[in-house]
Amino acid sequence: QVQLVESGGGLVQAGGSLRLSCVASGITFSNYARGWYRQAPGKQRELVAVISKGGSTTYADSVKGRLTISEDNAKNTVYLQMNSLKPEDTAVYYCHADRYIIRRYEYWGRGTQVTVSS
Repeated sequence: QVQLVESGGGLVQAGGSLRLSCVASGITFSNYARGWYRQAPGKQRELVAVISKGGSTTYADSVKGRLTISEDNAKNTVYLQMNSLKPEDTAVYYCHADRYIIRRYEYWGRGTQVTVSS
């Protein structure tokens, strides 16, 4: 059974930092494109950052220069380092794994809440 488990969310003041972790079990995480998404109340889920199988990264314009996605393949884990946080970063952050071989394999974590106070 595949599981993605996020941790590291919490309440932080504007300008502060958090590091989110996502540990995968049941899959070799590095064989997937791995991403972080977020969903704020009343808004659609949006892509924050993605790291490919090859290690290349892509970021939403709104987080460039502040959030960094990274991987530790030995631990089957991806991270999201979040610096210079803003109130508009408040959301539930979800971990995602995606792969297409003959058919699509896609998995989501349950999310971790990040709240940034002004």
